[in-house]
Amino acid sequence: MSAADIRLIAAALAGILLAVAMIVRGRLHPFIGLLCGAFAVGLFAGLPLPEIAKAVQKGVGDIIGGTGLVVALGLSLGAMLHLSGAAAALAQGALRLTGARAAPWATLGIAIVIGLPLFFETGLVLLLPIVVAAAEAMAGDDQAARDGAKLRLIMPALAGLGVVHALVPPHPGPLLAVEALGANLGKTMLYGILVAIPTAILAGPVLARFVTPGVRLAPPLLHDHRLDLATPNRFASLVIVLLPVLLIATGELGQMAPGLKGAGWLVAASNPVIALLVTNLLALPLLFGARLREAKIQDAVWHETMAAAGAILLAIGAGGALKQVLVSAGLSDLLARLVLMYAVSPLLLGWLVAVGIRLAAGSATVATITAVGIMPGVVAGSGVSPELVVLAIGAGSVFFSHVNDPGFWLVKSYVGTSTADTFKTWSLLETVISVVGLALVVALSYVV
Repeated sequence: MSAADIRLIAAALAGILLAVAMIVRGRLHPFIGLLCGAFAVGLFAGLPLPEIAKAVQKGVGDIIGGTGLVVALGLSLGAMLHLSGAAAALAQGALRLTGARAAPWATLGIAIVIGLPLFFETGLVLLLPIVVAAAEAMAGDDQAARDGAKLRLIMPALAGLGVVHALVPPHPGPLLAVEALGANLGKTMLYGILVAIPTAILAGPVLARFVTPGVRLAPPLLHDHRLDLATPNRFASLVIVLLPVLLIATGELGQMAPGLKGAGWLVAASNPVIALLVTNLLALPLLFGARLREAKIQDAVWHETMAAAGAILLAIGAGGALKQVLVSAGLSDLLARLVLMYAVSPLLLGWLVAVGIRLAAGSATVATITAVGIMPGVVAGSGVSPELVVLAIGAGSVFFSHVNDPGFWLVKSYVGTSTADTFKTWSLLETVISVVGLALVVALSYVV
């Protein structure tokens, strides 16, 4: 390892530690801490200041231009479901069917199904209003009990969304790896489901029993308003919840049919921004009826949306800036080169490369892209199942979400945990998904 390589690793560690210290110890907003960390990484790595500034702007722009629109539209839809009473009505109906004991397992199953065609952020902002409403209905007046009840439902939901994000096509990450490594899509989906279900159980309902005691939640992003509204029809509410899922699933799965790949209407339907915008437009009349034109209704919906979106978008945008500076400094390439120097199992190699890039760059997508970029030769030379390599890389790409991952701040802001408790819950949950996922993939390699 050269002196330049050592300097780059030290710069990355110093910048990330600075961001953590400013946020946790200095009590600064993540927006400021992460931006300072991004500039520190670039300066310590020897990048010219103008180049660092361009990387910061690109990182923020990429996140806000992609994830930002999904987050904003999802938050507005969540505000409508919350303020109209639709989320509470659906939660009460679900509770009558499952009961308090089965609610975490029902939440896990719903999250896996809903998360299949969705970006993680989209599924999160659609599902959590319903989960929180269900938890409120289950809990009593004791605040600690209410927080524990919420987390025992929220963590299975996060686990369900997380496992499909990492392991199951047609989610975008695994689908990208399938195409790059020439894996069979059907086999990858089958193996992914076999790995995802036990992984989600361990990372969700089981883990929640051990980590939720003592965790306290801040007030929710969507506050209760005393709006004099009739409860929306439950069927209409369910249509609004499922519509973006159905649109995206139709677009993704429809393109697998012969002659339909690339069809304009299917591509549009599978775009989460378009799907959420259409759902927002339909939600207003279906949930609020003729009263949607009242000023107080509109003010309540958009005030709650913008207040929540502002804090979240600033934090995830700064996380994108730190990620881009790390990538621009060359840390992703360095870690990939270092891992390739050691003789390890192809499955473990793919996982380690993805873990390294994930820790350095924060993005599961960047980790997946980098890992699959260096693995085709390894797969061809070793004869290992490309489907299992896809799953190993997917598992590695979600290892230990921390401060340079925009998803860390999205979960923290939306769930209401402190930074320390976000590490205790969300970061640990992602790590369990990654490690258990790898273990099950390796076990599966002795069978298939």
